[in-house]
Amino acid sequence: MNHFTFTTATKEQAKARIALIGPTGSGKTYTALLAATGLGGRIALVDTEHGSAAKYADEFAFDTLPLTVFRPTTLVDVLAVAAHDGYDVMIVDSLSHFWSGAGGMLEQVDDAAKRVGAGGSFAGWKEARPQERAMIDALLAYPGHLIVTMRTKTEYVVEADERGRKVPRKVGLKPEQREGIEYEFDIVGDLDQENTLVISKSRAKPLSGMVFHKPGLEFAEAVLGWLEAGKPARSVHDYVTAAMASDATPDGLRGLYEQARRHNLLGAAVLDSDGETHTLGELIVRHGTAARNRATQEVASVAGIKRKKGEVV
Repeated sequence: MNHFTFTTATKEQAKARIALIGPTGSGKTYTALLAATGLGGRIALVDTEHGSAAKYADEFAFDTLPLTVFRPTTLVDVLAVAAHDGYDVMIVDSLSHFWSGAGGMLEQVDDAAKRVGAGGSFAGWKEARPQERAMIDALLAYPGHLIVTMRTKTEYVVEADERGRKVPRKVGLKPEQREGIEYEFDIVGDLDQENTLVISKSRAKPLSGMVFHKPGLEFAEAVLGWLEAGKPARSVHDYVTAAMASDATPDGLRGLYEQARRHNLLGAAVLDSDGETHTLGELIVRHGTAARNRATQEVASVAGIKRKKGEVV
């Protein structure tokens, strides 16, 4: 018998999930920092561009982590640390490196294919794909606002300028990431060489189809207006605190797991008390097992005491 139950949908307050896509020189990093500043709070930025984001440190307040190897599992660990340290906004600049950079998905697939041998790239994708899924889940479940940038492959088109002269213009094509990754985000903006931001996909109705010429804080304000319309929602930190509570019961933790599942937070990257990275789902299950073992031991202990007293167990 199936045990599926439909419940009334309610809109809850949420965190931004933004992807900014564009060719080199379109202002992705600067726009991401502007948006993050407008969203508010402490900002952490993963820099895959040889420390280039630090050039904007005189205009924006943020902490940066330069990386030179871009394994998907590395990003999961970084997200766990950023969440533990309480950063309100997380910027990954750029996510494209975790696809085609050193240690990225394409390299993971090649390495896996070589290990497996038979099956070639198909077998390589089968082995490497779970790493990518864990990375995407951790990104989307980050407890603060999330902004990622992605490069696009570029080409030049020849157009007529205002004087009728033929001039070349650089345009972006598909993002350098797996096919369809932009659909994972609530808001997707395409940037061009003139730093014009066109919202190409949005779950935020007020933002759908909007165009921002040299976007500023008004973009973040529009995003915030949509995010804050709804009832307060439980944060990942709340789930971690509840899971690690000394008085947590097996039944309570099962309910906690189900709540996190309904809110798509099981894949959130978190740190345990030893500083090791786990998903929120793994953490809840781990503490649920410990709570169940404690309960079993307590029952056994009580039974032993009763036997010693000659009572019927």
